[in-house]
Order: sequence, then structure tokens, then C-alpha cells
Amino acid sequence: MNLVTPYEPAFSQRDQSPRDGATTSGHAVRETSWIRLEMAAASARGRRREVNEDWHSGFNGSAPLFVVADGVGGGAMAAQASRELVSRLHAALDGRRIDAPAIRDALLCADREVGRSISSVTGASGAATVALCAATDVLLSRWLIAWVGDCRVYRVRAAPDEPAQALTVDDTYRHLGEVPPPGGSCDDPARMVGNGAVSEPNVERVALRRGEMLVICSDGVHKHVEPRELSRVLHESAPLVRCCGRLLALARARGSDDDATVLVLRREPRQTRLAWLATGGVLLAALVAALAVML
Repeated sequence: MNLVTPYEPAFSQRDQSPRDGATTSGHAVRETSWIRLEMAAASARGRRREVNEDWHSGFNGSAPLFVVADGVGGGAMAAQASRELVSRLHAALDGRRIDAPAIRDALLCADREVGRSISSVTGASGAATVALCAATDVLLSRWLIAWVGDCRVYRVRAAPDEPAQALTVDDTYRHLGEVPPPGGSCDDPARMVGNGAVSEPNVERVALRRGEMLVICSDGVHKHVEPRELSRVLHESAPLVRCCGRLLALARARGSDDDATVLVLRREPRQTRLAWLATGGVLLAALVAALAVML
């Protein structure tokens, strides 16, 4: 794919949130011969957590694979579950052809291995919800998205006045038509990775046009930020990584006290290649005109 080394390392920028602890952010760019993919992320610990139980991909890998995982609060070793889940998915999918069966197999394997890892330390159950995006072509226009639980993927159109489009449907008890356990809510995730509850991971195909964005986020963001607000903030005239931080701040202002993570991918054509094509087109037109005069 001829990916260029990111000019900024993952987690290169760090901000301090005055109330909730450290907000970690990162930004990078990858380029092929024709396409520029800008990547940015921000993650923050919630007010009711001692540590941030969310985790997401770094931007220094070779594969166009991006994951956000949310360790389930109240579960055993939630932070370990989310970190191990992201690590195992990258270990299974980096460096190989990514297709829908490969993603399903990787999620099912992670379900077993994360559960086994936690059970080796404690008898309590632990798990994480997850969403991922993986490009399947060199133009980064065709993507596979997958999810288990209530992490979400949105598509943000190039037009700033269009609301973000939810591409995933939360695996809640309500959506699946199942009865939650005693004390649980119908809006709690009924499917998680690590507790053996995953039978068929959700995998869908998505097309991404120039100027559009894919957004992966945990419920600490999407439960408090409306799709129209999501689009508006990401179209602001500010660096993409700063827009990610603003989304977290907006979620906090709307009452989110959970861990919150957002990872954004923006696909654009390479300006240098477009300029070259434009110059070549002008020269070709001039050459055709000159030949016409001579003939």
C-alpha cells in the first residue's frame, strides 16, 4: 500500500482536562500515491473511573485498521480487557489480507482469549465492547466495519450541514429482544468480547468518498453528542485532533461522566497529485492546440 510513516507519532499531543484527569490525543497522516488519510483521536478518563477503561489503536501500525474498545464498567479488569482486545485484533489482522471472515474469526478468537486471560487472574467475568474500521483497497474507498456491543461507527459527509450517519446498531438487550439480567437495563450491551456471549460479530461494508470521515467512538461520547453536533464539530476550522478534543468536552458538558474516546479518519485526495494532473492537463491542451495550428 506504500504507506508513508506518520509525521507525528501516536499520542504526540497531550492535554490536561481540569476535572477528569489526562486527556490523551494523537494525530498522524498516511498517504498512498493518490489518497491522503488523516487520523486523529482523543480519549479521557471519566469522573467515576480511577483509570481510563477505554483503549484504541495507535497510528504507527502498517495496516489501515483502527479499533476502539470500551472495558465494561463493573467487569473484572475492564482496562486490561480493552487493551488486550485492541492488541489481539491487531495481532490477528495486521500484515494479512483483511476480509469479513478474517474479522469475524479475529473477534471470536479475541472473545475466547480475553476471557481466558481474565479467568487466569480472577473468577469474576470481564469483557469489552468494540468497534473497528479496516480499509480493503489501495484507494481507501472501501471499508469493512465491525462491532460488538455499543461502541459505534459513524460516517460524516463532506457537507457540514448533514448530520453524521450511524453505521452501526448497538447490541443492546432492547435491540436484540432479550431480557436483561436482574438490575440491568434494556439499553445495556447484551454482547461483549471476553465473556463468551459473541456468536456472530456484526460486519458490514461501507464506501467512503473524498472528504468524508469515519468516526469510531465509545458510548461516553455518542450517548451525549447528537449526530448533527458530531458533524458540526468535526467540520470546524481547527486541526482534526483539536476537534476530537472538543467532542469530548461537549460530551462532558452534556453530562457524560464515563470514559470517552473518539477516533476519526478523514479521506482526501493528495493535493500534490491533483496539482500535477492539473498541470499536465494544461500542458496537454497546449500541445494539442500547437499541433492543430501546425497541421
